Amino acid sequence: MTVRFILDDEIIELGEVDPTATLLDHLRYRMRRTGTKEGCAEGDCGACTVLVGELAPEREGARDAVTWRAVNACILFLPMLHGKALVTVESLANDGALNPLQTCMAENGSSQCGFCTPGFVMSLHGRSIGAVGHALPVADIIAGNLCRCTGYGPILAAGETIMPSTREDGPLAANLKALVEIGTVSGSIGDRKWFIPRTAAALAELLAEHPGARLVAGATDVGLWVTKGLQTIDTVIFLGDILELARIEENPDGLTIGASVRYADAHDAFVRLHPDLSELTRRLGGLQIRNAGTIGGNIANGSPIGDGPPAFIALGATLTVRGIDGRRTIPLDDYFIAYGKQDLRPGEFVESLHIPRPGRDDVIHISKLARRFDSDITAICGAFKLTVRDGQITNARVAFGGMAATPKRAGGCETALVGQPFTLATIQAAMDALRTDYAPLTDVRGSAAYRIEAAANLLLRLWYKAQGETVSVLDLESAGA
Repeated sequence: MTVRFILDDEIIELGEVDPTATLLDHLRYRMRRTGTKEGCAEGDCGACTVLVGELAPEREGARDAVTWRAVNACILFLPMLHGKALVTVESLANDGALNPLQTCMAENGSSQCGFCTPGFVMSLHGRSIGAVGHALPVADIIAGNLCRCTGYGPILAAGETIMPSTREDGPLAANLKALVEIGTVSGSIGDRKWFIPRTAAALAELLAEHPGARLVAGATDVGLWVTKGLQTIDTVIFLGDILELARIEENPDGLTIGASVRYADAHDAFVRLHPDLSELTRRLGGLQIRNAGTIGGNIANGSPIGDGPPAFIALGATLTVRGIDGRRTIPLDDYFIAYGKQDLRPGEFVESLHIPRPGRDDVIHISKLARRFDSDITAICGAFKLTVRDGQITNARVAFGGMAATPKRAGGCETALVGQPFTLATIQAAMDALRTDYAPLTDVRGSAAYRIEAAANLLLRLWYKAQGETVSVLDLESAGA
């Protein structure tokens, strides 16, 4: 099977595609589109930013719109482009002339050495055509693009100058429809194989047939196994075309999120669930990472420093996993067994996550600490949900990432809170208990002593926030200061 995608209104067909060949390498070394740069090869710098378009989910039985999103080409595998549209910085040229955004950046002195400029242009072009995240502030849109010449001021000014506009994608949508196949798509090169199933049932069958296959949703982590770890993955199953895994369902009881829902697409639902969850999502990588990374992938990967799991655990989330023999639902905190080991039986995959809607008596605080505010890996992520009735703490859920080999609840801290009055003295006693709940490592992101003390102080931050006090710059922003 060939990989087929649309580039500048032309259908590109690629035969015998390596399942983990990156789009960046193909653009630069096969297509000679060298405007897309390699800076980090791990999705951090944004120099390789491109726009990928796909048919929007069905609305009233019709699929006549294209959803665009900025992504990192360096960790996007070629089969993930199948059935989609691609725009690179070369696509913006109009008979060799700069487009309005590029002209504005040139006239505004927004480019110095120029290496990062194409990536910034593509991120801002996404804003100009209404791509996912276009309503965010310009600073948030380019948070996943790094400029080593510190030219951010002129870049921000140029981004503010070019306003979002509508784009007519009807003809492109029609062409994309023509690329859609019914059933699983597959390809191979030598003994290495890749598959793109269309349904969860087909995914279960593929896993039963290929138990050693690697599941890839956004590739924001697996991509680094290839580009940095130089791993060879023989069999890959891509999950991006399974619509039933990309659904978001909201009701009075809570939020159910399919495993393939990208963080960028879940943002608005998280806003409605709790603002702290929304703010955590905003800091989960740059927009390009949130446009690719999925909630199910973040959980299934089992990283001890994944941003989402501690928050979901504290909020009482349950996880549904599925295999060829059916489904089972477990508390999310029971899914993480040990470092690199999760409660996922052979042939099972993560299907969905359910987060109960917080009650009126719940006091919630979720906070991420990292060395820099934007687009950085977590040093500590703390999440707290205390149920307070008539001044008493009747229930407590406290979970942390970056403090143990897995995302883990703080049992001693929870015990010190439950049944006690919601007072500063209770919080301080629980802080002492929390200091004995974990034995974190010392690494480049923080010492063990720092992590212990910072974790305790995040609980103190919950107390002060509950009293209406300002405890961080984020509170100043939300207050409009």
